[in-house]
Amino acid sequence: MKKEEHRKAVALRYDAAKDAAPTVVAKGQRLIADRIIALAREHGVHIHEDPDLVGLLSNLDLNMQIPESLYQAVAEVLAFVYRLNQQMGKRPPAPARR
Repeated sequence: MKKEEHRKAVALRYDAAKDAAPTVVAKGQRLIADRIIALAREHGVHIHEDPDLVGLLSNLDLNMQIPESLYQAVAEVLAFVYRLNQQMGKRPPAPARR
């Protein structure tokens, strides 16, 4: 019998003007994952499905910034979301200049 994969979800917050790195603000499995996804949809937040990345992010504690080892993977997701927002006419906050 194949082991059933549990639905997982992780929500990140990232404001380039304020945050040094994305931060885990919510995470959960099954019903909690469903609720995270439903809230994201209700608020027009894009959802990116990547089971491997979610598995790694779900090991982090809440309110923890992602480790440097995940910067590249998360940056690719954020770049994808920014492009989608531009295509849909939504303007993301401008990145902070340093």
